[in-house]
Amino acid sequence: MVDDVLRLDAEYRSALADAEAAQAERKALSGEIAKAADKAAATTQRRPKLDALAARVARHEERVRELAVDVEGSPLRAALEQLPNVLDESVPDGSDAGDNRILHTWGEQPAFSSPPKPHYELGEALGIIDFERAARLSGSRFAVLKGKGARLARALVQFFLDHAGERGYEEVAPPFLVTRTTMWSTGQLSKFADDMFRDDGTDLFLIPTAEVPLAALHSGEILDAASLPLKYAAYTPCFRKEAGAAGKDTRGLIRQHQFEKVELVWLTQAEHSFDALEQLTEDAASLLRELDLPHRVVALCAGDTGYNAAKTYDLEVWMPGAGVYREISSCSNCTDFQARRAAIRLRRDAKSKPEPVHTLNASGLAIGRTLVAILENFQQSDGSVSVPAVLRRYAGFEAIP
Repeated sequence: MVDDVLRLDAEYRSALADAEAAQAERKALSGEIAKAADKAAATTQRRPKLDALAARVARHEERVRELAVDVEGSPLRAALEQLPNVLDESVPDGSDAGDNRILHTWGEQPAFSSPPKPHYELGEALGIIDFERAARLSGSRFAVLKGKGARLARALVQFFLDHAGERGYEEVAPPFLVTRTTMWSTGQLSKFADDMFRDDGTDLFLIPTAEVPLAALHSGEILDAASLPLKYAAYTPCFRKEAGAAGKDTRGLIRQHQFEKVELVWLTQAEHSFDALEQLTEDAASLLRELDLPHRVVALCAGDTGYNAAKTYDLEVWMPGAGVYREISSCSNCTDFQARRAAIRLRRDAKSKPEPVHTLNASGLAIGRTLVAILENFQQSDGSVSVPAVLRRYAGFEAIP
């Protein structure tokens, strides 16, 4: 991939140099004609060479236009769009999730007198999750939450947003449909095009995460450095085809076409962004602690780090029904990757040149996966599920009998 970029870039620079050289030669020849005593004769004599030079200029300029980075669909632009962000030096080496590094683990896994049930069995037995009717309504990978299940999900939203507000995040209610430009500027296109739902008539995309409208909120703006960091929180539904997830987590709420979450986004100065990543991760992890959900913090290795990110921590919550830790939040520093695409810059003072901001994002948290974790970790021997203490004032009940 890098070789392709370098080859196309060399071809672009060569075509540009050839066009400029031919244009300079053509200009010099025109100068000779202008100085000649008999301009008509000089023009006639030099016409074949002038025409040849004009053809050379046109040919090379056409190739320059074909390869230019700012031309939609050019091979050089297409190759550059496939290049991921540059990883930070602190990212662990490795090729896949097996090489990720567990940094620390919090909480004790609950003990059960009998094998714990998975959330989809619990939810159906309690009458709070209906997969069968959801399938009739919309097909596979959808769910209907009912009664106390729906109320508990709503309680999580309110708890997450209140928690974010207490930590200095400004709440935003963004659009759920965004333009192709917005999707591209935040790095969703063209890399993840197959995972997106799009309306053909308007060419608007359903957001796969609130990160998209939040990270692009200040597109094309120059921000005052003194106003940073900007910290935003938004609750939205999210929509993904999960095109690359065939056969994965086909049962339950883990991998749905439509899900909900509260997203946290920072815009900050370059020199502060990695400290901000630590704080952002702590903001998300503190929710799991308040919910008393066992979890761990994992540093993603190079091969498992996403396209947009320079460094990512995953928060993985314990799921007793499956006997595994599952990702419930990815906390990423995208450095200037999104900001350059979206043209979001800061100016440090009146005399300084604008420079890109750094953007960061995290789920704080995913509603469905948090609901799964609560059902599985707080299930009781009589088949009921108790509600974490911090949620009871939001939900209005202490247990799902």
